[in-house]
Amino acid sequence: MKFSVTAIAVAVMAANSVSGHYIFQQFSAGGTKYPAWKYIRRNTNPAWLQNGPVTDLSSKDLRCNVGGGVSNGTETVTMKAGDEFTFTLDAAVYHAGPTSLYMSKAPGKVEDYDGSGPWFKIFDWGPSGNSFPMKGSYSGNIPKCIPDGEYLLRIQQLGLHNPGAPPQFYISCAQVKVTNGGNANPSPTALIPGAFKANDPGYTVNIYSGSLSNYVVPGPAVFKC
Repeated sequence: MKFSVTAIAVAVMAANSVSGHYIFQQFSAGGTKYPAWKYIRRNTNPAWLQNGPVTDLSSKDLRCNVGGGVSNGTETVTMKAGDEFTFTLDAAVYHAGPTSLYMSKAPGKVEDYDGSGPWFKIFDWGPSGNSFPMKGSYSGNIPKCIPDGEYLLRIQQLGLHNPGAPPQFYISCAQVKVTNGGNANPSPTALIPGAFKANDPGYTVNIYSGSLSNYVVPGPAVFKC
């Protein structure tokens, strides 16, 4: 009987720990929605914490989630510059905060790349009025002007729902090979960790107090062709 009670307690604790969490696990390109983790690096959290956030601003896990510094068998999808893509979650975003898209060019094969090079941001979903877009999927386009090559394509949603506690980063990286691109040198860039500071107003803001009309999404400015 003691074992049963303990098992139930553990199960309840595990369920509570992931309540309201979510993970970007499916990638779509060319009108096709691919199986979970085919082109997205799967994190190495235990199954019950697969959709948990990263909160340490100094951690390399901020790049592509826990254990995401290696490919772990993830495939690489080929896309033309300008093509649309979509990241889909296991459950719709539950915690208010901005969502951003980043890219980082691998020096060779993206499957061998740990994301330690420079990152540039290609899109932000900031607040509209005093609310943030909280959706089940987010779509963007590969910039038409970036050079051909292999990239990590990173999506990040920042949960700002608990003022006074560390904001929560929900992160995934897809592996993409870009063709038919241009010769732009994307800027500004930033390293991760390092792109987000503990004193950034967009990181420390209390979203329940005052207007968000002047809110600035953390990280570098968005690169545009």
